[in-house]
Amino acid sequence: MRLYVPAVALIAVSLSMPARAQSTNQTRPSVLLIITDDLGWADIGSYGAADVKTPNIDSLARDGVRLTDFYANGVLCTPTRAGLISGRYQQRYGLEAALPSEGAPGGDRGLLTNDRSLPQLLKNNGYATALVGKWHLGYKPEFSPNAHGFDYFFGLKSGYHDYYTHRGGDGRADLWENERPVEVTGYMTDLVTERAVTFIEQNANRPFFIDVAYNAPHWPYQVPDTPSVAPGNARHVMPSDPTTSTRADYVAMVERVDRGVGDVLRTLERLGLANDTIVIFTNDNGGEWLSNNAPLFSRKWTVWEGGIRVPALVRWPGRIPTGKVSDQVGITMDLTASILAVTGTPVPADARLEGMNLFPILEGRTPEVERTLFWRTNVGNRLQKAVRKGDWKLVVDGNHTFVFDVRTDLSERHDLANRRQDIAQKLRLLLADWERDVDAEAKAKQPVTTSVR
Repeated sequence: MRLYVPAVALIAVSLSMPARAQSTNQTRPSVLLIITDDLGWADIGSYGAADVKTPNIDSLARDGVRLTDFYANGVLCTPTRAGLISGRYQQRYGLEAALPSEGAPGGDRGLLTNDRSLPQLLKNNGYATALVGKWHLGYKPEFSPNAHGFDYFFGLKSGYHDYYTHRGGDGRADLWENERPVEVTGYMTDLVTERAVTFIEQNANRPFFIDVAYNAPHWPYQVPDTPSVAPGNARHVMPSDPTTSTRADYVAMVERVDRGVGDVLRTLERLGLANDTIVIFTNDNGGEWLSNNAPLFSRKWTVWEGGIRVPALVRWPGRIPTGKVSDQVGITMDLTASILAVTGTPVPADARLEGMNLFPILEGRTPEVERTLFWRTNVGNRLQKAVRKGDWKLVVDGNHTFVFDVRTDLSERHDLANRRQDIAQKLRLLLADWERDVDAEAKAKQPVTTSVR
């Protein structure tokens, strides 16, 4: 039975729009941010994929810059997305783990709203703002995308749902248009693409910011165009399950995302917006078990490189050299600072952004800089911490402390803790100072949010 498809109520400048928008109408760049979910490090061609075809995503590497040392803010969905929206370490908001389902204990929590979020600041600066796809930062209206400054939201509020029925693992319907639950027929990846194209079309004559947050290839591993045989039914099948998913299923999901990215990029071209739009592609954390994270070690849920190092591609015609490869170290919350800076958006001092503007480096105007970045997770009662300073990385996994030079040892196979105690001591002090700082701020926000350390 076909479901009723509601009218799309997007924020638009005009109901009528010229077939081709003129670039002279825009004095500031628009921003298209594409974020995939659980994509493996080597699951797109420009990062080494051999069995996945991603020509549209790879075009961003050809026409822009590919970052080799870019990291997600967290090891899971919620933490990284909180880092993006706030521009700060997510631990300050007590969002170190993925938020549970709406009806589960803790499902009433979310990212606190203020007037310093990325979408709100852009909106204040005259940008049309939209989130199409996955949110995972709270179910209540006060935690919703609209409350954080997105003019338009279409997608899911939970961490995952069935790609065809759009119901979560608890059986609840989870598809929203702004604050209204909706029923729409279609494969979720395609619906995200369609809404993204429509928003761009309807806002072609003004600067816009759209976060296209594909929930693919996050489980359930349901392939396009085959709803009757799609495995998983919104649960995470494992390799040991009697009826499990395959790498081929996963590849089909990734390639459908790539097709969607192509549709969105062609929309920019068709409307004459490509030269005036910054396109950023990245992922929210390391890949899951069907992904390919090689040569990185481990996967999602961990602070090892396979859990936090993610692809990142940036295209800005005329400003970023084509085909460039940069080993500048970056992190998700750098995107927040970068987008706000390059759009000329005023940022109050009390926003206290913790990322940096990467564009002067990507454009070749300033040299690369050394970074010090931190991670922590306690998912499944397995405490893990990490700090990277320059090329050195300290990993604390349970009772074990490791030291790696991740410039020369990308796979983290050569532990140098027995020879570089000086590095271990120095980085452990930095990590302890950071923990005290973020935990003190999280504690001050109780009881609405609490630290999960």
